[in-house]
Amino acid sequence: MRIIRASELGSFLYCERAWWYNAQGIASENKAELAAGSSFHRQHGTSVWQARLATWFGLILLAASLIIAAVAATLLLIR
Repeated sequence: MRIIRASELGSFLYCERAWWYNAQGIASENKAELAAGSSFHRQHGTSVWQARLATWFGLILLAASLIIAAVAATLLLIR
């Protein structure tokens, strides 16, 4: 029994002809475009990861500042 992978289903749904060529072992002729697309996706993934990291860092700083403000306000009320 042959296992069908999700990437193969995606390839088939995107372009049946490309899937068929791949199944026949026929190499793609647009290797430069494929490499450029892979590079773009890698760079985009890095940008998304950096943006998420910056967001979390900002949320941590916000939480820390709120805690410090609450402690300072409490100390002022106690005096």
